[in-house]
Amino acid sequence: MKPYALALLALLLAPLLIATGNPATETEHIVTEGETLGGIANRARVPAVVIAEANGLSAPYKLRFGQKLAIPRQRSHTVKDGETGFAIALRYGVPFESIAIANGLAPPFDVRTGQRLIIPAVMSAPAVMAPAVPAEPYFRYPHDGSVLLGYAVRADGKGHDGIDFAAKAGDMVRAAASGSVIFAGTEPVRFGNLVVIDHGNGWRSAYGHLARLTVAKGDVVKAGERVGITGNTGDAERIELHFEIRQDGKPVDPAPKLAGRQGQ
Repeated sequence: MKPYALALLALLLAPLLIATGNPATETEHIVTEGETLGGIANRARVPAVVIAEANGLSAPYKLRFGQKLAIPRQRSHTVKDGETGFAIALRYGVPFESIAIANGLAPPFDVRTGQRLIIPAVMSAPAVMAPAVPAEPYFRYPHDGSVLLGYAVRADGKGHDGIDFAAKAGDMVRAAASGSVIFAGTEPVRFGNLVVIDHGNGWRSAYGHLARLTVAKGDVVKAGERVGITGNTGDAERIELHFEIRQDGKPVDPAPKLAGRQGQ
């Protein structure tokens, strides 16, 4: 074959060579003729449901030739004494149900000390908040009820990692600061119906034991906007609101952040 013909052949084959990359290491995969999600997932060593979630695919997960798939690479976490699945999910910014699916966890979704968990990657959503995000949010009270139980995290990480507010049935729960809803659903172990808001720069707040959610994942909320209705879902023994603030996945005592801001 003449040199110019070889050069032309190389140009024609280049897209095909790119498309048939190795899913075991790549972070993007171009679907070739006859490929299935299950086959790609097996070679990538990433659960098919995680790839489907990252790419917005729904059952029966039919792929098309030339389709570009994001392959979320995975991390791992060894459970420390006193850690809960929810706390781990909040630390990595991954929905708890994704961790449960990736690790084959079944109800009641308990994790044990020393257990090694796969932390599936979640693809970043398009930015929907204003570019200018304060270094630390200005937090307001999410509810006006009296404090039933305050923050009391010990040096070993155990204890109560938020504030529980007394409430009545039907009370409104407000966003403590503006941000984007990254979780709105059921946390099956402890908090029942739960909303988690990302405020930027590693700051997040959580609102648990809700009777009803009034926001959905992906919503942008303003400080003071209703995010749910108080209830006693999860392990709550009475109607109450469990409220947390976390920075980079670590619990922060909300009381100093809320000082002097009741009713604001």
